[in-house]
Amino acid sequence: MLQSAFDDIRRMNKRQYLYQVLSFGMIVSSALMMWKGLMVVTGSESPIVVVLSGSMEPAFHRGDLLFLTSYQDEPVRVGEIVVFKVAGRDIPIVHRVLKLHEKGDQNNTVKFLTKGDNNSVDDRGLYAPGQLWLTHEDVVGRARGFLPYVGMVTIYMNEYPKFKYAVLICLGLYVLIHRE
Repeated sequence: MLQSAFDDIRRMNKRQYLYQVLSFGMIVSSALMMWKGLMVVTGSESPIVVVLSGSMEPAFHRGDLLFLTSYQDEPVRVGEIVVFKVAGRDIPIVHRVLKLHEKGDQNNTVKFLTKGDNNSVDDRGLYAPGQLWLTHEDVVGRARGFLPYVGMVTIYMNEYPKFKYAVLICLGLYVLIHRE
């Protein structure tokens, strides 16, 4: 199969090859435009995330794909599932809002505490050193829907880099060879 793929590429003239490369570029740029469009519509820097641990079971399982929104005018509520980033950590965390702390100052500041449904303690141990509460600025988005286990492909790609490269090579070859 791989040999026939390379034979197809060798048989292409320069114009066909350039057409296939441009088609591949259009697919990549279309995906990026769709991602940016989702960012604008949802108000979230990351409109789709994958659950990476079992801390939210039974609500969400490892590999579930979450759809997020992050509208600035919506107040955070107890019981809501939020995705947040903490200083010093690259990977966002998906947990439920446990408590609200409203400050009666002129800005009406609202801080909140989170906890994973499957965890026995709140998330203060996960926050940045000295941080006791999260603020609206820490929130990446709020869970609005999910697809079960669809994100397992992403997890496998991150855990097994050779698998990731194999998938990318296969997709690239398919786009270059497929002539329709």
